Amino acid sequence: MNSFLRRLLLPALGGAFLSIALIGCGGNAPAAKGNVLHIANGTEPADLDPQTITGRPASNIVRTLIQGLVSYHPENLKAMPGQAESWEISDDGLVYTFTIRADAKWSNGDAVTAHDFVRSYQRMLTPSLASEYAYQLYLLNHGEAYHKGEITDFTQVGAKALDDRTLELTLDHPTGYFLDVLNHASWKPVHIPTVEKFGGLDRKGSRWTRPENYVGNGPFVLKEWRPNQHILVDRSPTYWGAADVKLDGVKFYPIENADTEERMFRTGQLDVTRALPLSKIDEYRENHQEVLRIDDFLAAAYFRVNVTRPQLADPRIRRAIALAIDREGLAREIFRGTKFPAWHFAPTMPGFAPPKTFEDNVAKAQALLAEAGYPGGEGLAPIEILYPTSDSGRIVCEALQAMLRSNLGIDVRLYNQEFKVYLETMQQISYDIAWSAWIGDYPDPMTFLDMNVTDGGNNRTGWSHARYDELVNEVQAVRDPQERAEMFYDMERILGEESPIIPLYFYTSVFVKSEEVKGWHPTLSDIHPFQHVWLERAE
Repeated sequence: MNSFLRRLLLPALGGAFLSIALIGCGGNAPAAKGNVLHIANGTEPADLDPQTITGRPASNIVRTLIQGLVSYHPENLKAMPGQAESWEISDDGLVYTFTIRADAKWSNGDAVTAHDFVRSYQRMLTPSLASEYAYQLYLLNHGEAYHKGEITDFTQVGAKALDDRTLELTLDHPTGYFLDVLNHASWKPVHIPTVEKFGGLDRKGSRWTRPENYVGNGPFVLKEWRPNQHILVDRSPTYWGAADVKLDGVKFYPIENADTEERMFRTGQLDVTRALPLSKIDEYRENHQEVLRIDDFLAAAYFRVNVTRPQLADPRIRRAIALAIDREGLAREIFRGTKFPAWHFAPTMPGFAPPKTFEDNVAKAQALLAEAGYPGGEGLAPIEILYPTSDSGRIVCEALQAMLRSNLGIDVRLYNQEFKVYLETMQQISYDIAWSAWIGDYPDPMTFLDMNVTDGGNNRTGWSHARYDELVNEVQAVRDPQERAEMFYDMERILGEESPIIPLYFYTSVFVKSEEVKGWHPTLSDIHPFQHVWLERAE
C-alpha cells in the first residue's frame, strides 16, 4: 500500500489498529456451563429448514439437528456413513444405492426410511418452494427438468425407494464429488408429516421449525430458540450414534459484533468465537497464542456487481473497478496478514491452481474507464456499495471506497443492512455493488463456479454468458482431472473479462478457542461435527 493510500485509509479505520490491552484471557469457562459447548454463531438465523436456509449461521445449527445419507469425517470432512450405513456405486458412476440404517430414527421415534429422502428431494425440487439451492439436485437424472416444470411426474426423476431401507439415486452424469455434495443441507431429509402439518410442503417459514414442533434425525434436538439471545440443542436420545456423542448440548449465540464475542470469550461466557476483531489479532499472537486459531478456509470474499444498473452495464467499467483495488494492501494492512489477495474467484484447492485473471493495476483501470467514456470518473453516476452490518464489514468497505475514489475518481457511497434484509436485497438484485462471501460446500471448484450460471439461485448479479453456462454443463460429465481443470480455467478467464464478480480476498478462519474444547480439527470448510467434539472442563 503506497503512503498516500495509507494516509487516506487510516482515518477511515477509526483507530482499528491501535493496540488493545486485554484484561486477562484464556477462555476457561465457568463450571456452571457444564458439558454444554457455548459458541458464537454470527447472525440470527431466519429459519432452520434445511431445504430453504441460505446462510452459514443456520447451516451450523441444522447440521446438529438433521443428518443426510452421509456425515462428515471430523478431521478431513470426507463423506462417511450417516443415515445410510453403506452404499454401492455402479461401474459407470451413475447409480448410487444406499442402505438406510435399521436403527435410524427421527426424534419423535419414527423410523427414517428411503421414502423420506425421495419425498424430501421432491419437495426440494418443487418449483413453488423456490429454494435457492434447488440446483444442487440437478445432479439427479431429470432433476432440473422437474424443477423447471418441463416434466411433472416425479417418478421420472432419479430418486427411488426400492424398499424402506434401500434408496437408489441415478445421476444425470458421473460426478466424482457426489458423496461430498450429499453433506450439503439441500440433500438432507425433512420429516414430511411434520412439514405437512404446519402449512404444507411448498411453504417457507412455517412453524414446523419451532422447538416444540421440530422433528429431526441428527445427533441433537432443538431445545430452545430465544430470538437474538441463543439457540440451544440437546443430545438426542433417538440418534443412531447417541452412545458416542459426548456433549450434553450446544448453545449458539447470534453475535454480529466481533468485539462483543471476544469479550464474552475473555470473561468465560464463550468456549469458541466465530471471529476475532482485526485490532486484537496482534495482541493474541504475542500474548495468547495457545487459544488463537488461524486455519486454512475454503472461502472467498468478493463484490457482486449488478450488471443491470446502467453505470455498471459496461464490462470495461466493472473491469476498471476490479483493477483499481489494492488487494495486497488490503490483506497486509487491514487483515494483518490473516487473509490472502484473490487474483481469481475459486480458491486454490487440491488438484486446482487457477490462473491469475485479476490484478492490481491502477493505470490499466484508469485507461479502461476512459475508454468506456468516463475519464477520471467524470460523468459516471454514483455507485453504492452494500454490505451486511458488522464492524469488520464497515472497515473493509471504507477501505475499498477510499481506493476507488482515489484511483478512479468515481463517487462511491456505502450503506449497510441487517443480515436478513441484506439477503433479501441480494435476492431481489436491488443494489449496485454488494460485498459478498462464499464458503465452499465441498472441495471442488464447482462449488464456487456453478453459482454464476444464468438465473442460478445464487447468481444474484443479472449476469448471463452462454459459453460460461455451456462450460458449467459440460464439465460435469468430464472425469479426466486435467481436462476438468482446463474447463474451470476457462470459466475463470470469462469471469475476469466480464467481471460480474470482483474477487477481493481469500479467507483464513481466525478465532479463539478454549483449551477445554477437544476433538476440534482444522478443516478447509471450517465445519466441526459436534457429535465428535467434547469438553474437558478445568476444575
